[in-house]
Parts: sequence; structure tokens; C-alpha cells
Amino acid sequence: MENRGIEDMFDFRRFPKDALVLLLLLIYFPVGICLMLIRIFVGVHVFLVSCALPESFIRRFIVRIMCSVLGMHVRTKNPRSRDKNTKLYICNHVTEFDHNIINLLTPCHTPQLEGSTGFVCWARGFMEIHSASGQGAIGDTLQRYCSTEGTPPLLLFPEEETTNGRAGLLKFSSWPFSLTDSIQPVALRVTRPLIALSTPDSSWMKELLWTFFAPCTVYHVSWLPTVSRQDGESTQEFANKVQELLAGELGLVSTKITKADKAEHIKRKRHTVAQASTSVRPASIGLGFMVQSLGTDDHRIAKMAQQVKDVLPHVPLNVIAKDLAETNCVDTTITNLLESKEEGPMEATGTSTLGSSMNNSYSSVPAPTIKPAAKCFGRSPVDRHLSLQERKEALYNFARRRYIEKHGLDQEDSH
Repeated sequence: MENRGIEDMFDFRRFPKDALVLLLLLIYFPVGICLMLIRIFVGVHVFLVSCALPESFIRRFIVRIMCSVLGMHVRTKNPRSRDKNTKLYICNHVTEFDHNIINLLTPCHTPQLEGSTGFVCWARGFMEIHSASGQGAIGDTLQRYCSTEGTPPLLLFPEEETTNGRAGLLKFSSWPFSLTDSIQPVALRVTRPLIALSTPDSSWMKELLWTFFAPCTVYHVSWLPTVSRQDGESTQEFANKVQELLAGELGLVSTKITKADKAEHIKRKRHTVAQASTSVRPASIGLGFMVQSLGTDDHRIAKMAQQVKDVLPHVPLNVIAKDLAETNCVDTTITNLLESKEEGPMEATGTSTLGSSMNNSYSSVPAPTIKPAAKCFGRSPVDRHLSLQERKEALYNFARRRYIEKHGLDQEDSH
């Protein structure tokens, strides 16, 4: 198995990055809206027909033709390889409607392991099972289903999550392969122009509307020969073998990325986006300064202001940003702030109690202006270190003089 990049496995944006394709999408947009409205009307009739007609070849044929009007086209490869005696189909997962597409070709049931139950579960074509007892009870129920004569085969997706179907397959869960010793792999490849097949944050209803909006969505279904588990082969080894077969048929790679890894990656990605949206704000709310991310220049100014803030932490960000807007240079702004005769308001870093006590202590003494010892910003680390030491010494002497003046001490007593 290969560790394919998780970013390549999923589409996190609906619209294309290519400028030409995006232009074509903008031109198609009004047509897509009209198609979506018409297909919603047709889709209601497809649902009613599928509910009214009994399960048969005629029903599947009619619904398949009507689904083509909805933009969902199905193409099969090796249909004669389909084993009518198998009890379990194993398929890779690409869209929210994969089970409906396979069900147009052959009768099968897909259990609803997560999500809505009741009418919504039935309307989407899932087989409802009671999952309150846990994964073990679900496995026992499905195993008894597979051993029952005359029941349609099960269709399971061991990836347990959708991918974009272009890079690789998620690691197969082993529990579906414990239901029976013989399974038939089904390779599914889905293509759609202009927009992505799915995004992680989208619900099945949104995906249905986007399917109606798109010009077409083509499902390529390929039936692979039946695979049986060998003696002494564990369920996970059996799952890995089937995963390799499907990956080879689709021209993809088998990965060790799991459903949990996808959920964790989506969580981190949301956190990163949230941090990026708030990174231009100052750390202290008391500053009352907020950089609005309206364009590239604002992002650049905010980044440069943070660089200056790292060197001069006592200078407020609004003063730094104002000077950067004029100089457009980090070094020049640092030099200007160090050579400025008027010191900007010091940023509050202590607690409110400490700040109020200091204000009361210094209220009777006029605050003289402190000038930095350095006349310019040092060009080398040594110069900057010396300048910092000199400014520390000046601040120390200033604090010492204030203490002496407040308590009426002599210079000799303070030593």
C-alpha cells in the first residue's frame, strides 16, 4: 500500500481553479439553474415510479432511462462477469448515490449504518437496520442475512467514506469481509464536467442538487471476478487483497488512510482556515485595532506589521500599520519608530490591578519622554543587542529617578 497525500484524495472546493473552466462554468450557470429546476420536477416522478412499480427488470430499465434525464448516466463493463450466486458486493465509494446506481443494474440492498432512519432512509434506497447494539450486533445481523436463501445480495462500501475517485482508495475496513467467504468486487469510476463530484462538508441533499445542476454525471461500473478467502487468511488480509484488486482495476493506489484520518484532516483544515481568518487581528483586544482582509495589500501590510511588532513589542499595531502604509518597508518603519521623538502608547501587558496601581503612583509626576539610545536601527545582530541594552539601561535609570522623586529620597540613600 502507498501513502498517497490525503489532500489528493478529496475535493475541498466545488469550483475549478482553472480560469478557462471557471469561465465556461459562469457561462453555463444560467443553463444549469434551469436544468436543476426541470430535473427536480422529473426527479419527483422518478421517485413515484420507483415506489409504484415492483422490483423487476422492467422497473430498473424504466428508472434507469428516467435517471438519464436527470443527468445520471450508467455504463457497465463486463456485465457477464456478474455472479448471480454471490451474496456480497464490495465497491469503492465515490458519491452519495453509488448504491442507487448499482441497484439500477442488479437488485441489491445497502444497509444504512449511519445517518437518518425511517422515511428518509427508505426513500434514499437504504435498508434500515437497528444499529443501537453496536458494530458486533450489526455484523451478526448482516451475516444472518447473507446466509438466508432467496434474499438479494448486500452491497457494502468498506471505505466507509467517499473520495474523489482520482487518487487512491481509503483503507478497507475488515468487518464486511467477515460476513461471507466469497465476495464480488465492483469497480466504480465517476466523471463529471465543470464541478467536483462531492465535498466533505456537503450533505446528500446538496449533492443531489449539484447533480441536477451539472450537465451530466457518468457512472462507469465494472464487474470483477468473484474472490474467495483462502485458508488461514485473516479478514484484514482478505480486505487488503480485494482493495489491491479494485485499485488495480481503477488505476489508483491503495492507501492506509482511514475514515478517521479523513475526519481528522477535515477538522484540522477547518481550524487552519479559522486561524487564517483571524491571524490579521492583534493579540490584545484592548488595542482596538483590526486589520480588514479586503485584498492582497492588506494581507501584506498585516504580515509586515507583525514583523515590526516582533522587534518592537511596545509599539501598538495601529502606529506600525500607519507608518508601513507610508514607507512600505519593514526596516524603514523600525528606524522611524526608534528615531521618533514621541513614544507611542505602551501596550498593556499586565493585569488591570497592576495597571491601575502604576497609574496612581505616577499621576503626580510628569512623564518625561524617553528617547532610545540608538539613533538608527542596527544592521547587525550585535548592534541591535547593544542598542537593546542601552535602552534597558535608560529605562532602568528613569524608573529609579521616579522612585526617588516619589519617596523624597536622596541619591545617596537610594544606593
